[in-house]
Amino acid sequence: MDRQPQGGQRRAGRRHSGAAGMTRVRVRGFKIFDDRHGKPRCYHRKTGHAIDLTVITFGSAEFFAECERIRAISDAKEAQQPKKGTLAGLIETYKRSERFRDLAPRTRRDYMHCAKFVEKIGDTPVSRITVPLVSGIIEKASERIGWRQANMLRTFLSQVFQQCVPLGLIDKDFTTGVLKRRRPKAAPRANRPWTREECAAVLANVSPQLRAVIAMMMNTGLDPSDAIRVTRTQIEGQVIRGVRGKTGEPVSLPVTPALAAALAEAPEHDAVTVLASSRRLPWTYDGLASSWQRARRDMEAKGLIGPGLTLKGIRHTVATTLREAGCDPRRIADLLGQKTVSMALHYSRDANLDRRNAETIKTLEKANLAGTEIVKPPRKKRQTPGGASK
Repeated sequence: MDRQPQGGQRRAGRRHSGAAGMTRVRVRGFKIFDDRHGKPRCYHRKTGHAIDLTVITFGSAEFFAECERIRAISDAKEAQQPKKGTLAGLIETYKRSERFRDLAPRTRRDYMHCAKFVEKIGDTPVSRITVPLVSGIIEKASERIGWRQANMLRTFLSQVFQQCVPLGLIDKDFTTGVLKRRRPKAAPRANRPWTREECAAVLANVSPQLRAVIAMMMNTGLDPSDAIRVTRTQIEGQVIRGVRGKTGEPVSLPVTPALAAALAEAPEHDAVTVLASSRRLPWTYDGLASSWQRARRDMEAKGLIGPGLTLKGIRHTVATTLREAGCDPRRIADLLGQKTVSMALHYSRDANLDRRNAETIKTLEKANLAGTEIVKPPRKKRQTPGGASK
């Protein structure tokens, strides 16, 4: 068997005798030997890529050309790998972590876009990463891709740094101290609630497959990515049981008559999920987004809906409807699978609270009147000329 001499790699052109006594050429980076059956073998050490010596004659020009081709591919791949001690190296460490793998598919996709944005400065040494540098990156992102995506990039970098600090790869989270970009006052709200007229128009003008998805969301408050992942086994009796993909919070959602009717009208399919695309396969998020964009553009052109309608806006619609109906934020948060009440208030921030606020003002008015009676000074007794009081 061909053995590697100690102290260095084999060099091309150096010859030795194989097990069969024939002269062999040593090729740098390749292991060449006879297997237990006496057949010559050759493979690249780094990649394990084998050269079939029954097809390519050992030592021939074709053999050396194949060796060079394999080596070039290996070197190119190695050059593409992020260097350790750089921003790209930190990002790669985070992408390989369990923390990243446990994220919801949509969040992972958003973070990959963030990684793409900083790809050109990926070779920045860790020693040069500072709060001002990160602040400049976020500012540049705000100018180029908008304030909302810039804040997403800030969150992504924070996650990268937090993953790498305990590993000793970086000293601290350099996004701490970097202010979030403020939403411009003139910017329209993202994911605005749908009006009742828009809900009816959409349900009447989209494909049966897309209508089933929208009906599922309207009657449960599920996020688009969660709605298309609901499987048949998650429906127990008349209840959908699952976990909110983004927060990990459990959800238990009754199947209303309206939802049951919408699902019954959907085309039949054999997918494991409750909802399926026109190909009778489980929806992908990108496929759902593409179908919705086409339908939305068509309905906007016909004047059936207003601009800015999004699928995520349905969650805001559900939260807004519930808040206007008098549900407290904790109940709304439980339905939406949110850990905090603040997120329920965020989703329902556009609720029309005129009636409820009028009732609250009446309560305040009564309380103020009662307080006035308590602090009202007593009447002074009037003195008569004889000194007696009346």
